[in-house]
Amino acid sequence: MVDVYDTGGDWTFSVFPVLFFIVFIIIVAVFVFAGVNGVKEWGKNNQSPRLTVHAVLKAKRADVSRHISHHNDHHTHHSSTTYYATFQFESGDRSEFRLTSQQYGMLAEGDEGKLTFQGTRFLEFERQQKEID
Repeated sequence: MVDVYDTGGDWTFSVFPVLFFIVFIIIVAVFVFAGVNGVKEWGKNNQSPRLTVHAVLKAKRADVSRHISHHNDHHTHHSSTTYYATFQFESGDRSEFRLTSQQYGMLAEGDEGKLTFQGTRFLEFERQQKEID
């Protein structure tokens, strides 16, 4: 009788399913970890007080991510941009917040005003008019 599962001594057929399963578990674990951290940060922000403080916009930056999708013989290029602003408080401490593109576009480095935030969540920045002598 012939054993249909006999690989003829080729160990790669027995190792591949194990390696595939391990990689699959690692990928799932990374997604679960990221999701749990996102929910924890969201909850922590909701529990944080809503603060309005005087601040100066010290820096702006944009992080562009490029993605290439392959479908049949077509390559599609996508990009996404995440916007950030760093504010300095009167104490000298600094905090960086993630912004929408519209919020980012309305701000300029050196702007002074009232920053409203909750935890790590940017809510609003009300610019003060600079006095002209």
